[in-house]
Parts: sequence; structure tokens; C-alpha cells
Amino acid sequence: MILFLYNLALLVGLVASAPWWLWKMATTHKYREGMGERLGRVRFLEGQGGRPLIWLHAVSVGEVLAVSRLVKTLDALLPDYFIAISTTTRTGQDLARERFGDGRVFYCPLDVPWAARAYLNALQPRLLILAETEFWPNLLSGCFRRQIPVAVVNARISDRSWPRYRMLRRLWNPFLGRVSRVLAQSETDAERLRAIGCRPDRVSVSGNLKFDVRAAEEAEATRQLKTIAPRPRFLVAGSTLEGEEAALIAANISLIGANPLLIKIIAPRHPERFEAVAAMLNASGVRWLRRSDWKEKPIDSLPRLRGGEYVLLDTIGELASVYSLATIAFVGGSLVPAGGHNPLEPAQFAVPIVMGPHYANFRAITESLIANDAIQIANKEDFTKVLVDLLSERNRASEMGRRAKEVFDREAGATDRCVAAIVTLLPPTAIEDLTA
Repeated sequence: MILFLYNLALLVGLVASAPWWLWKMATTHKYREGMGERLGRVRFLEGQGGRPLIWLHAVSVGEVLAVSRLVKTLDALLPDYFIAISTTTRTGQDLARERFGDGRVFYCPLDVPWAARAYLNALQPRLLILAETEFWPNLLSGCFRRQIPVAVVNARISDRSWPRYRMLRRLWNPFLGRVSRVLAQSETDAERLRAIGCRPDRVSVSGNLKFDVRAAEEAEATRQLKTIAPRPRFLVAGSTLEGEEAALIAANISLIGANPLLIKIIAPRHPERFEAVAAMLNASGVRWLRRSDWKEKPIDSLPRLRGGEYVLLDTIGELASVYSLATIAFVGGSLVPAGGHNPLEPAQFAVPIVMGPHYANFRAITESLIANDAIQIANKEDFTKVLVDLLSERNRASEMGRRAKEVFDREAGATDRCVAAIVTLLPPTAIEDLTA
């Protein structure tokens, strides 16, 4: 009955919003891309070779990064299985294809009955793994009818989402009560998941997969920046949102005063904002360069960077590696009320980190860093001062970065705990092969 009411509400919503979606698809390429797959046209996956399939769903860039090591570990541990990865967003799709190969990555179907059914019938997965909280009733129901076990890794319910989940717990209870394993990021997340219907005996705390994330390899941008910036000191501002780039540009004179050699790298969170940020840099009168202008060019043909300049990192998938160059990192989405992004990407390189006060999306991680004096929280009013102080007090900044790396290393291990739980959900023959 609940599934019927959900599908009825979904149908009404789709009909009501159809004009908006049609207009978006007609005017914006990103809304057209993958639409056939989303509606149930199953993409051919290369390399399966008759092997049984494990379907792992990661929504966007953050989730793809989080599961990268998990996928690599499962590939090595389960060579007789084919790991296929779906994403929801275009940026997540691009990064997943780069990380895992084009032949096993596809767009996740919309949670309408015919699309979910088409994928389950075609892929016949032995296991569905969901990253974080991608709970879709039709997809889950389809798995339960086919007796396909479902695991949730890196599960979390943010402070912002919690009231909505709690209000709709009667909707979620019939679905979440049948999930095979739920591996939560923290005890708070585990308590919330039990409260909305997950069986207590199937919920455990594995830690955060993002503590296990390492930059897969040095990005081309990182190699180029090391070569074209003499005596470099970089401020890397990652995953920035509207309002944060303006704050970084407004701080320019003070930052130059603190260190004339400092180069500021801005990496907007959303690719559709690249041009808006470029226009802002142009209008501000600061000297700046666009990363995509150098892409795949010989290093000896590139212009040398000068102190005081800005670099617009308008590429996907390079930020995690570029953080390794940072003298200071600012993690965006936090100076404005958007919940913040992942401070672990710079922490792995012992970089001193600055965030704004809005970090609810990564509360457990950020509070662990705060407790260890491994991050500086800045308000809009003192943002420039915090950056200048860290540039001026090198010993303090270095110690802060060292403590951030210690937190990162200490919290690692979630991948191994997730893998240990996942293999118990596979057929007995797979487990016997592992222990042979």
C-alpha cells in the first residue's frame, strides 16, 4: 500500500513538473545527457564476461571519491565478480568513468517502476550497495522481491535531513527494515537509522570511508603547477559556492601583504559556475589564469605563474591532488549556509585547513578535527584575518596540518570494515573462495 501511494505521488509530481523538465532538457545539455538510461534503457557494460555482478550506486563526485578505495579493494578481493557503478549526476558520471573505466559505469535509473525493473532484470545483480543514504522505494522493493541483498555503506543522515526522515519514518520503515546491512559513519548516524526503521542487529558503525580516501595519483594540474610556479605558496580554495569566491577576491590585498608570492587557486563546486567565476575574476581586476587553457599542453609552453595571481581550476577530478600543493586550504560550502564539504581531502596532505561555520554535512569529521586543534573555523567577518594569520604564523600552521594528518590516519579503516561486512552477503561459494 505504501509503495502504491509513493508511486501515485511520484506520478503526480512527474506530470506536474513535466513542463519544467522538458524546458530544461531543451535548453541545457546536462539534463539531456543519460536521459535514456535514467528512463530504463540499460547500457551495455563491457568486460563483464559472464561474471556475476555487484551493483554499487554513488550519487555524485563526493560519493564516487568515497567509494574509490572500496571499489579497488573489492576488485582485488573478488576477481570472479564484476563491480558496476552507477551515479546520478553528470559530474559524478565523468569522475566515475575516469576512476573505474567507461565500460562499467552508467546512470542510475529514475525510481519509477519500469526503469528500476528494467535494470534489475538486465543486470541481475547478486548484491546492491548504496553509498550514504540513497534509499529509493522502487529499487529497494525490486531487490527484495528478487531476494537480492542490499547493503548501505558510509550511511549517514545529516542534521538538515534528519527532521524530514523522522517525519516520514512510516514510509521508510517497511523498506529499511529489510535492508541486509547498514554500515554507518558514526554512532549518531546509526541511532538515527535505527529510529527510522533499520533493524538494530543489522546496523553497525564502520566509520567514514572518506577517511580512507587518498588522491589516486598526481593530477596533470598538480604536475604543471609545481613546474610553472617558482618558489610556490598556494592557497587552495576547494568546492567553493556563490559568495565564497567573492570573499577570496576581496581578501586579495591583505593576502598579498601577508605573502607576495602567494598564488590563490579557486575550484568551484559546480562546473556550471565556472563561467560566472571567470566573469567575477575579470571584473575584479586581479591577475588570473584558467586551468583549462593549459590542459594537455607541454609544460615548457605554459606561462609562468607570478605571486598574487589567481588560478581558476575549471576541471573535474583534479582538486584532491592539487590540495597536496596547498600552504593553506579553504574548504568551501562552509562560509555560506550550505553544509560544507569534505575537509579530509587536504588533511591527508598535512595541510592546515580553514572552514566556515556551516559544516553540518561533515559534522563528525569536522568536530574530530576541531577537538584536535587541526582546523580553523572562520566567520565571514574574520575570514581574511584567519587566512593572513595562518600565512604569517608558519609554525602554528605547520603544527595544525600535522595534527590534521594524524586525525586522518587514526580514523582510517572503514574500507576494511565495509568489505568484511559485504562479503558475508555474497553466496557461500564466494566466501569459501576468499578463505581457501
